[in-house]
Formats: sequence, structure tokens, C-alpha cells
Amino acid sequence: MPHLPVIVGMGGVNPAGRTSGHQAFRRTVLDALPDDDQARTLLGLAAMMRLADCQADGAWHDAEGRPLDAAGIVEQTRQQVLDHTLIRRIEDPRFNEEGLPANRKASLGLEVPLTFRIRRRQLPDDLPATWQVRELDRQSLEVTVPAGNMEVMLPETRPAQVRAAGQLPTGFEPSRFYRSVHHPRGLSMTVFAASDCLGDSGQQWDTLRDRLDPDEVAVYAGNSIGQLDDEGWGGLLKSFVSGKRATSKQMPLGYGQMPADFLNAYVLGSVGGTGAALGACASFLYNLRLGVDDIRAGRRRVVLVGTADAPITPEIIEGFRTMGALADDDSLKALDALELLTDADYQRACRPFARNCGFTMGESSQFVMLMDDALALETGAEVLGSVPGVFVNADGWKRSISAPGIGNYISLGKAAALVRDMLGETALRQRTFLHAHGTSTPKNRITESHVFDQVARAHGITAWPVVAVKAFVGHSQGSAAGDQLTSALGSFAHGLLPGISTLDAVADDVYGENLKLFRDPLPFVADAAFINAKGFGGNNATGVVLSPAVTERLMAQRHGETAVAAWQTRREATREAAARYHQAADRGRFDVRYRFGEGVLEGPELDVGRDAIRIPGYAREVSLAVDNPFGRLDEGDT
Repeated sequence: MPHLPVIVGMGGVNPAGRTSGHQAFRRTVLDALPDDDQARTLLGLAAMMRLADCQADGAWHDAEGRPLDAAGIVEQTRQQVLDHTLIRRIEDPRFNEEGLPANRKASLGLEVPLTFRIRRRQLPDDLPATWQVRELDRQSLEVTVPAGNMEVMLPETRPAQVRAAGQLPTGFEPSRFYRSVHHPRGLSMTVFAASDCLGDSGQQWDTLRDRLDPDEVAVYAGNSIGQLDDEGWGGLLKSFVSGKRATSKQMPLGYGQMPADFLNAYVLGSVGGTGAALGACASFLYNLRLGVDDIRAGRRRVVLVGTADAPITPEIIEGFRTMGALADDDSLKALDALELLTDADYQRACRPFARNCGFTMGESSQFVMLMDDALALETGAEVLGSVPGVFVNADGWKRSISAPGIGNYISLGKAAALVRDMLGETALRQRTFLHAHGTSTPKNRITESHVFDQVARAHGITAWPVVAVKAFVGHSQGSAAGDQLTSALGSFAHGLLPGISTLDAVADDVYGENLKLFRDPLPFVADAAFINAKGFGGNNATGVVLSPAVTERLMAQRHGETAVAAWQTRREATREAAARYHQAADRGRFDVRYRFGEGVLEGPELDVGRDAIRIPGYAREVSLAVDNPFGRLDEGDT
């Protein structure tokens, strides 16, 4: 019997806040929540953003250290929290007042010789033959350049043409919570997100690991374009032209699979399966598919799946802007016939399925922990949902690599067929919803809505609810489907679908006859959600996520009511552990797991046998038994 991949924990951070405990989801439906949930969300975000501090005795203080009760903190910080989460004006001053640092090539026509002084170590080794150099002292030189043309690079600043992005909550810096030494931002977000996922699961990782063959664990994590900030490949690639030295860390830490490598080496200590599937904006679902396939086939029992993308850098934003993909300032002003853009205008930059002009960059790291359903029952794990399948299809022949194609019709069609076959026609038509890729580009609103409308028509669906969470958090590239998946889990938990908050009116060219596009949060009890991704280059993926209630029914059908009853009893301890973690996290106290240099093994310490390998520090040996589907040759035939 194939194993059912069950989601037993989730963690991460994006512009809406922390993933665990559904904090980020609650921020996207804030006004529709009961007062107590609103207050809890705002208080947790205030603590995360260092606008408030909770002492060990539970006493709250504001940012100046003055004692206040929780209600006072919420009242005092509410507007600041709202203004400095989700999509907003980019807070890096380079994108605003100071301008983006740059250089401009120039040719100087020298009418007379130019003489200048320079420090010895700043003078290039290879000089034009006509330059004359005279030593002034041990540190200084005098250089004379004859009249004529002199090629130079002149430093300048260029005004940012894109000033909106979905940034992590102001004041939150993931590298603060562990011993980070010049780590790229995406890797710091990875360490935080994976630790948040472990805390949310209520499982003690070392205890869980000890009950498994070490090879029954896997990590599939990466991102879409590597680490391109100054601590990663971004700094490496511009080191020569910027006059800065490359460091020994920039090359290795820039690799796209580095999130998985970091988790294996410094968070989990895993020797099991590992890898990263890069598929542009569909990367999270590509990695999820690897984990789902492993668990369904019985190759692994626990898989940590995720992505981390930190693309809000001048170079990346400029690259997407020159493609015509981003909502830049001029396009936003033209869209609304404005002379100047205000902070409120930047907050409305991303408008899926409305009149729009391009997507808004975002940053995010999202992780989920998958288990096979039998292990989930044994360990008393929490069940947040399950993923029976992820479908991936390419576009086929294309006019250009960025043009839309046909693969998404196939991936969504397969996903809908799976839900129909598992849950029935009525459930598919009445109790499912779509988490759209919803980038806010004119092309996407047409092509993705046509995919949705056609699949809806084929199954007799007349008002399929569509959620587009990028309206809140922007487009986090490879982590986008992670934002969608964790939001869907929040919808299951709270019975609410986030509306498309920037949807003043559905654009005329959207195919919406069989879709339900809405602005305000919608009460909705769902059995399943479809997580859709239309990645650059034709990387289409659609994942099916089943609700906790449906998952429990499947587990009872597969394992029996007695096993489920026993699991529910064991689950109480897991819920208590998770609740303790959530309470601490809501106070800004994060238990980030980072174990650099601990338990390092290099090979001679192992006990290597024919059928198993024993590893010091691991409770169980690694079995070397492998499946052989090809049979055995008769010895006489070889």
C-alpha cells in the first residue's frame, strides 16, 4: 500500500510574518479575525519586529523599555506593524534617497598632462606604457598621465526605478538568532525557517531521528537563482569591477542547493537523501514532489522540504525590470494616472487578475515536514494536511523562453482528476479552492485564468474560489508556492480564504466565467486546495493539498479507527510541545537550531559491514539493503 505523505509541521518567514502557528496567514486575513486573534497576531508581530519585548516573567515593555500590558503594546504599535509588514516601499535607502551605487564608463580628453598622487597598494599592477610613476615615500606614488584620451569609470548613483517589494517585517533579522558569520540572507532565512518548522511540529528532532534508520530521512531544499546578495555570488561576480576582494565563502555559499546542505550539516545532522530541484518560480513544488514521491514509495519516512529566496537586491530587481516583468514606479503612475506615488500606492503595487502592470518582488523562506502516515500515527504527530500528489509539466514548443505555454493545463488537469478520484465529484466542485500563481502581470492574468476556467468547465465547476497571496507578500521567486501552501494550511485551520485585497475590479481580459474572484476574506470549509505555479521557462507545477479533516478520514480508512484513536491520545503531548513553542515565538523568543562543528565525522570512525554501517552518535545503523528490480544473473552466465 503506498504511503500517504502527511504534513506534520511548517515553518518560515515572509513579509506577513512567521509561518508557524499560522501567524503569517492571520496577518493576511487580520480584519476578518475575532478580536483576540487580531490582538495575538499584532502582539506577536510587534515582538518579532522588536517594537516590544517580553521579559522572562511575562511582563511586556515597549521599545524604550517602559512597562506596558499586552493590550497597550497592541494599541501603541498597531499602525507601525501594519505599515511595515506585507508589500511596501523598499526600506533599503539605496532604493530611495541615496540612489543605487553604479559606475559610468567615460573617456576623458586630457588637453594637458594629468598628475595625481595615489597610495602604492591602490595602483594597478598593469599600467599603460605612457604613464610615468615617481615614488614619493614608502606608501605614496605620483603618477603623470600624458595628454590624450584616458578611459575611466566614474562613480555615480542612479535613482531606483522600482521602489516596492514584499520585505520581511521591519526589524526582524534572522541572522540575529544564531552564530551567523557572513551568511547570505537566504541561508540565514533557511536556518530560521527550518528551526521554526521543527518547533511547530512539536517533535524533538533528536528523539525522532533515533527511531529511524538514518537513511530514512531526506532534505530537499533550494531556491530559484542561488544566493545573489553580497555575501554570496552577487559579491563574488562583481568583486573585480567593484575593486573588492572575493572571500572564501562567496563561491560555495552561492550555490542553489546550499539551503539543503546547510540543513544537513548544521541543523539536522542528516546523512540521508538530499538535493535541490530548481524550476524557477515552481522550485518549491519541484522539491515537494521529490519528498512526496520518496514517501509514497517508502524510500524515506521523514522529509524536510523547502526553499529560501532573498532577491531584493539592486541587480536582481534591475534584471527583472529590464525584462518588463516588474511593476516599476513609472508603470504604477501610468496605471492610476498619478503624478507621485505615496506609501499607500506602493502597498497596492501587486494586483493579481486586476488591471496591473507587472509583479512585485518578495523574499521568503518556507519549509514543511512530511511523514508517512504510519509514522505520524506512531509518533502522535500533528496533522496539518497531506499531499497525495504534485504534477509537473513543461510547455512544449514556445515563441520565447518567457512566453506562456500549455503545460499548466496538464498539471492542473491531473491534479483535479486526482481529487475527483479520491474525494468524489461533489467535493471537487464544492469544497476545493485554487491558490493561483497570480503574479500581477498582464500575461499571467490572461493565461492562468484561462487554465483555471477551462479545467473548471471540464469538471462542471461554476464558481471556483481563487486565492492570490502575492497581493500581500509579493513574488518570492522559487519560494512562491511555499507561501501559497502555508497560506492554504492557514485556510484549513481558520475556515477563511484570503481575498485579493488589491482587486478593485476584475480585468476585462480575465477568463472568469467559472471562477470566483473576490476582495475580502471569504468563509469557506475546504476539503482540498490546488497550489499552482507557472514558472519562468515553462516550469509548470500543481500540488494537491488535503485538509486535516480529510487526511484523518483517509488515515482511519487506511489504518483503522483503533489506530487513529491511539494516535489522537499520543497527539496531545505533541500539541502541548508545539503550543509552548508558539507561545515563546509570539513573545519574540525563537529557538533557532544551529550546530556548527558538532559531532563531525570523516570516515575512519564508522563501522562498515556488508549489510549495514554503524555511525557514532546515531541510534540505528544504516541498512545497506537495496531493492533489486532486475533479478540476479545466473553465475554461469557471467
